[in-house]
Amino acid sequence: MPKPIRLFVHAVDRLNLWVGRFAMALFFVLAGVLLTSTLSRLFFGAPVNWALEMSQFILSAYYLLGGAYTLQRDGHVRMDLFWSRMTPQRRAGIDAFTALFVVFYLVVMLWGGVSSTSYAITYGQKNYSAWAPLLWPVKTVMTIGICLMLLQFIANFFRDIAAARGKTI
Repeated sequence: MPKPIRLFVHAVDRLNLWVGRFAMALFFVLAGVLLTSTLSRLFFGAPVNWALEMSQFILSAYYLLGGAYTLQRDGHVRMDLFWSRMTPQRRAGIDAFTALFVVFYLVVMLWGGVSSTSYAITYGQKNYSAWAPLLWPVKTVMTIGICLMLLQFIANFFRDIAAARGKTI
């Protein structure tokens, strides 16, 4: 593979490694929010009206930012009907082919994410609830997560093309 492609693959892997480890820490933030809500209701008899939505936002960031890391570590679920019987080169070829469909899907999702985030920023979109938080921060994180997933799929595509040819990146 040409050097710019190898540099791209390594840069995307490093970025998603860092972001994935950050996303892992969000689990502890989520636990803190839920614990605060529980303790507030238990000891003060006053539920925290922002805890449910904040936990949903944190969980969304957790799985969208961690998605590219999971893809990088080959942690997504796959149907192993014929997979285990194939050679590594054939697996890589099939992965490269199917990645094209996923990349198309992620491009459409990214387009919608950018549009939705732009709308939320322009019009100050808020959630319809008692807390009524602004939605642009969570939509921005979602769009970034989709973008990182797209970059990781492209990097994996290049890696699969190299593996199908009997080489590694």
